[in-house]
Amino acid sequence: HRREGRASLRRIWALPNFAGNGYICLFLSFLSMAWWNKLFGDSGPSDQAAYYDEGLALIAEDKTHEALTSFRLALKASPGDVVVLQQIAMAYTRIGMTEEAEKTYRHVLQKDPQAAGAHYGLAFLLARSGREQEAVPHLRAFLENAPAGQEASEHVSHARETLAGLTGEAGRGGQAERSEGRDEPA
Repeated sequence: HRREGRASLRRIWALPNFAGNGYICLFLSFLSMAWWNKLFGDSGPSDQAAYYDEGLALIAEDKTHEALTSFRLALKASPGDVVVLQQIAMAYTRIGMTEEAEKTYRHVLQKDPQAAGAHYGLAFLLARSGREQEAVPHLRAFLENAPAGQEASEHVSHARETLAGLTGEAGRGGQAERSEGRDEPA
């Protein structure tokens, strides 16, 4: 019977990829450690952290759709968490769901008007969609509350350059067009 079980498991793993990312990826994401722990009653405040960490790991592997699932589970474990919401917005941006990303960033800013990452992400979504003047106050808000550190310095410089390009300060032009690839907060 053990052989039959393994053979049938192999058949499940060999299913064709029917829906873009496929049913198998969805199946595998449900077998994740965070879900497994939840199934067997290991729940509590660590659920949010486990789902969140899992989402970050999946983002690092460029598995954005799967990461989005993990971030949504983290949000379910900790409703309204602005850090998780910002990760969801970044994931939406990466998969091209810019309207959802914009709504999510705005939701974060309703909850926390000082959220630098949400201002940064929203500013570049607005600039990319041709709404440069709407982006300006968000760039300024980001720079007023900019994170410190080596990792954030590139984003701070990018925001300064883009703001200068949009407002005509320091004679820098065209920076908004060069924002591709750096539209997510540190």
